[in-house]
Amino acid sequence: MYSQNKCWLKIAFALTTFCLILANALAAPFNFIALGDMPYNQANDFPRFERLISRMNSENPAFSIFVGDTKSGSSPCTNEHVEKMMGYFNSLKAPLVYSIGDNEWTDCHRALAGGYDPLERLDHIRATQFQSNQSFGKTKMKLQRQGDVMPQHSKYIENALWVKNNFLFVNLHIPGSNNNLGRDEASNQEYISRNAANLAWIDYAFEQAKIKKYAGIVLAFQADIFYSPDLATSPTSGYRDTLNKLSKLSETASTPILLIHGDSHRLKIDQPLYGSNKKILENVYRLEVMGADQMQAVQIQVNERQSSPFSFRPLLIRENISPTEN
Repeated sequence: MYSQNKCWLKIAFALTTFCLILANALAAPFNFIALGDMPYNQANDFPRFERLISRMNSENPAFSIFVGDTKSGSSPCTNEHVEKMMGYFNSLKAPLVYSIGDNEWTDCHRALAGGYDPLERLDHIRATQFQSNQSFGKTKMKLQRQGDVMPQHSKYIENALWVKNNFLFVNLHIPGSNNNLGRDEASNQEYISRNAANLAWIDYAFEQAKIKKYAGIVLAFQADIFYSPDLATSPTSGYRDTLNKLSKLSETASTPILLIHGDSHRLKIDQPLYGSNKKILENVYRLEVMGADQMQAVQIQVNERQSSPFSFRPLLIRENISPTEN
């Protein structure tokens, strides 16, 4: 009897040890923050933006993602504004990764924006804001740039990826204003080349997620590619290729996928993609962050232990309320 009891004790100990190993193998939960489309009103919004940054610093996120549009489309596209925003990005304690929006370059030809050459503005952003493989923020984070693994797309230094606790994060340059397609021939050629790079980067991300068995994929970009259904079908849509690529790859993926973007300035959390059978892809979630008049951000908790690993909490900054009172 003693020998039999001893045997059962050994089995129980082994099972307990196995369960502990399995639990420890799952990555610990963590938080990050997403925001974008701000500060739009340059006369009044900088103090509000500073309050939001203070709130973000108090939350101690693993990192933050800014999904583009550091200004409105009708405000000047000056070098001074680029430098000012770099200062704000670097005032965050945690790393910040930046996806370029349309208001920073594609819309800079507008008279109110200064009548700039959009491609010159894009070159300036790349030369000043993407000089290394490091993120913004007081604490830097090393990023893998697209050119690190795809020399043929080395021009697109703004496209990056990184891994946090078994989740793959992907940064893409997909701006509003129809992804810069359709304004003139120079814009069309720029779109064709960058679109090819973006599609290749999406392919690479899904391939890496499959090979390395990541627990999930998060893709961040600026444009609201879900603004209307015809963006997935119209030959004039600058987002058709991206939507078809995401639908095709997500349908065969076994992991949860989160798409984060801005552009339309309304908080939305839904399941926007459809598979080949016209049914909703239940493993794909979309977070559209606030912006413009809503100087807010969203905190996302990522928990591999949950079957649906993403949960969301808006960070609401109200006037005359200290960050700790929100």
